[in-house]
Amino acid sequence: MTKTPTSLLERLREPFEPQAWERFVSLYAPLICAWGRQIGLQEPDVADLVQEIFVKLVQILPTFTYDAHKGGFRRWLRTVTLNTWRDHRKRRGDQPLPGNEEALAELAAPNGLEAFWEAEYRLHLVNRAMGLMQADFQEATWKAFWEQVVVGRPAKAVAAELKISPGAAYAAKFRVLDRLREELAGLLE
Repeated sequence: MTKTPTSLLERLREPFEPQAWERFVSLYAPLICAWGRQIGLQEPDVADLVQEIFVKLVQILPTFTYDAHKGGFRRWLRTVTLNTWRDHRKRRGDQPLPGNEEALAELAAPNGLEAFWEAEYRLHLVNRAMGLMQADFQEATWKAFWEQVVVGRPAKAVAAELKISPGAAYAAKFRVLDRLREELAGLLE
């Protein structure tokens, strides 16, 4: 019997899981960079902020317990980002770090834009995860999934093109979707 892969958050709790951290950084570094740019930071400051956040996350995530009732992982990560940025400003003393604190606070606080931020976050995360996961599947499996889910083609047409049974096309679709759900468990709530 094969072992069911655990979610990315669970793998980050393991003492030495370089592949999990690599995947996590690949998923979240672009998002944190985007948040930094949205508040007006210049690229060197964005890079510093991202580095500081990941140093904190390496310390926090091995003991992090996901609780959907506290607002979800995205909101928690934005709060970590906001606090890291504020800490960085405090350490610099009177020299203000470029960037608009209200813009970053808006990213962390629920408001009328919350639905937009949620949709942007989900789209970013799913797209990044799919890009990273594609190499984990055989080409035919990925193509069967992609054609059915992204392109919207019926399983029968995809199966005929790939010279597989419709059942195999459905199975490929659900195998990739299940893996995507496992991979993102706790990150999308």
